[in-house]
Amino acid sequence: MKKLADDNIKIESGKKNKMYDQIERCRLDLQKDPTNPGLHIRLGDLYMKWHLDIYNACQYIDEAITEYQIALESLIDSYVIYYKIGVAFYHKGDLDKAINYLTMALEKKNNYYNAYYMLAETFVKKAHFTDAVDAAEAAVQCSPIGSSSAHYLLYKLYDASSFKDLRIKLKAFKERITALLLTPFDIQAIKNIIKNISYLKFLPLFLKGFYAIQLKNYSKAIELYKNASDKAPGFAPLYCVLGDIYLSTGYFEDAITEYKMAIWIDSFNIAAYRHLCRAYEEQGDYNQAIDIYNKLISMAPNIPDLYSNLANIYYIKGEFDLAISNYQTAITLNPNKAWTSVIAQTMGFVYQENKSDPDAAISAYQTAYVLTPDDIDIYVNLGSAFYDKDDYNNSLAVYRQALELQPHNPKIHCNLGFLYWGKGDTEEAIKSYELAIKYNPNYDIAYNNLGVIYLDDLGRVNKAIELFRKATEANPSYALAHFNLARATSIVGDKVEAAKLYQMAQDINKVTQEIDPRDIAEKISELFES
Repeated sequence: MKKLADDNIKIESGKKNKMYDQIERCRLDLQKDPTNPGLHIRLGDLYMKWHLDIYNACQYIDEAITEYQIALESLIDSYVIYYKIGVAFYHKGDLDKAINYLTMALEKKNNYYNAYYMLAETFVKKAHFTDAVDAAEAAVQCSPIGSSSAHYLLYKLYDASSFKDLRIKLKAFKERITALLLTPFDIQAIKNIIKNISYLKFLPLFLKGFYAIQLKNYSKAIELYKNASDKAPGFAPLYCVLGDIYLSTGYFEDAITEYKMAIWIDSFNIAAYRHLCRAYEEQGDYNQAIDIYNKLISMAPNIPDLYSNLANIYYIKGEFDLAISNYQTAITLNPNKAWTSVIAQTMGFVYQENKSDPDAAISAYQTAYVLTPDDIDIYVNLGSAFYDKDDYNNSLAVYRQALELQPHNPKIHCNLGFLYWGKGDTEEAIKSYELAIKYNPNYDIAYNNLGVIYLDDLGRVNKAIELFRKATEANPSYALAHFNLARATSIVGDKVEAAKLYQMAQDINKVTQEIDPRDIAEKISELFES
């Protein structure tokens, strides 16, 4: 194995030396004939070839552009030179200049297949997918036989947007078969296949890195994959795996860099787009995450979870109208009933809690109910929305219907308790809260609410203290229960203990923010004034 590795090094070294010799000879020829545009084009081509060699660092693109531009001064109407400069700017990443030069090449020759094809590739890089389809189709028109690459690009464009669309799936399949049949007549397609096959030699190294990941030896995996990416800079999966490692270990900037490289190499790498969005979200850069999701949606407009993920980000940012709009789109695409029901419930929550629109919330919850009528959470949410609208009868009907499905569900009994309490029916409220506690002996909210009834409605302070203590035992981080326990304790005259409890409620509330801090401060002040 050592001998084989040494032979590979010698071969790669030989390639470099041969390329260098060719460049030096061309330079010597230019010294003799510095105004010869053909020599400048030849030198530019050599620089581009060396730049694109997967075994070399990319560092000759500017030299190539310079040589082409010198040649263009003598051959101002050469569509080929405009094309070559456009390709060079494409590989440099200056896509606007690439489009400009490729367009000029087409102005010089309007049926130039190569220029249309590269224009399509450039539009893909800019996430202008409709323009990319138009350019690729124009390329096919210019060269019906030698257009395998253009057909394959159309296949990838259609395939990315074919989710749940049989018509587009068929178009994608047709383009793929056509690309395959025309491969022998397209030199670029043959070169791409050869380049992709060449990546197979890195498979053993890829597997070693994967094994290191399974052992959680991330530093070893990173070292292996970075070495591999240096040797095969055009192999997108390496960058994706590196990004995943960095993301899982909290190095978000490094993850973002790797995912961007993967997307640059393979603009249809949906997984890389998704993981890049996640990296931006983990970093808290929601604007960048939104931008990437929008690009992904423009490429694959029929994937519903892209819209729901985007909606979640808008929700975090407090842009509730945009969140709702994207939830609605996700629901319209409707991949399956259970998933769509969850999205409808989420949208209902936004309407109810953030938009204060119980009617819209009820409509969303009812949509979810139609999809999954056995989901008990829908009844809880729907009953709550009717309650917010002061429609107690419908709220009660919904909760009773829920109890028919799950008679021992503590949450439903707790919500019923709150409903009866709001209607002024203290007796029924107590019964419901006691049932909630019966079916869940650690139900902190039920203990607290029942304690408030005994304290404020019935004046049974000791019973209230007992219930509040159980609420705090069930949930030590329940600020409201500590606050209410302090209120009850102050009534029985134990001001020192009450002060401790108020202080505890105040400390917890800094994290949970359940209570207006002014209410706690006011109670503490009253405690020592009396």
